[in-house]
Amino acid sequence: MLFYTIVDCIKKANKPENFFFGVVDQNEKSQKSEIEKLGLSHHLRYIYINKLETLGVSWARNIAFSLFDDEEYLLQIDSHMLFENNWDITLINQYTDLKKISDKPVISTYPYDFSLDENNNPSFNLPSDKYVLVLRPHPDTSLKEDNAVLRFRAEHKLSNAHVNGCHIAAGFIFTSSDFIHEVSYDPFLYFHGEEQSLSIRAYTKGWDIYHPNWIPLYHLYKKIDTETSLHHWHKDVEAKRVLNSSYLRQRAIKRINRLFYGDGMKNTSYGLGYTRSLDEFIKFSGIDYKNKVIHKMDLNTSL
Repeated sequence: MLFYTIVDCIKKANKPENFFFGVVDQNEKSQKSEIEKLGLSHHLRYIYINKLETLGVSWARNIAFSLFDDEEYLLQIDSHMLFENNWDITLINQYTDLKKISDKPVISTYPYDFSLDENNNPSFNLPSDKYVLVLRPHPDTSLKEDNAVLRFRAEHKLSNAHVNGCHIAAGFIFTSSDFIHEVSYDPFLYFHGEEQSLSIRAYTKGWDIYHPNWIPLYHLYKKIDTETSLHHWHKDVEAKRVLNSSYLRQRAIKRINRLFYGDGMKNTSYGLGYTRSLDEFIKFSGIDYKNKVIHKMDLNTSL
């Protein structure tokens, strides 16, 4: 879906000439020649990594951040997305409005889904602007003594305005490019825990997370409980890697445990900030990392 996403992003934008793409392609072979055929040589920075050599999503996004070259905004997405017309104007207007109430707003949530028919024509249901998708810990997940990694899901909150949230969706982030400098990607994480790390480090460094009441793009999600050969941990390629997914998961858990249960990795590039504390985050989010309890929040009143 990489080419589909890039082309749709440009086609639906109001000012496509303002875009610069940073692409980290984890694949069986390089697609550089196909990329060049798009005619975006001055607007697209491309890095190819053989899928046997890559160490996961956080590692790859750390590399993607290195492709930044003083652009004004950051839009981080996955490679399987669909856009609405004038999506860029929508996001910039939302960000401009949020700047009136926050010095460092981050727009993020799990986008609504779309699907493709047998002819690769997309379809989706137009969402209502009366609800906001608020990210909360999944009811089937819990904080364990030896594992602070949680799973999250989107829950509907009745609202016609942005909602201040506690969790970042890594597949859709729009904010100032200052985020790249202040909340650098931890390459030692693997998959789960990536968003928790971004969220707590952003919060403690003074960034405010907002879930928008309109999301101008859509995500192609995998089918639940369906295995795909494209997964990094698929058995057909797992045995060929020096560092397998089991090792990478355990390494990530230790990293997240240190962040939330340990010293907070302060005074490192991937640790907690000093603008706000972990205790403040716990009170705000209801996710009590110290007592290993997740408090249910009433989304009909406040987060």
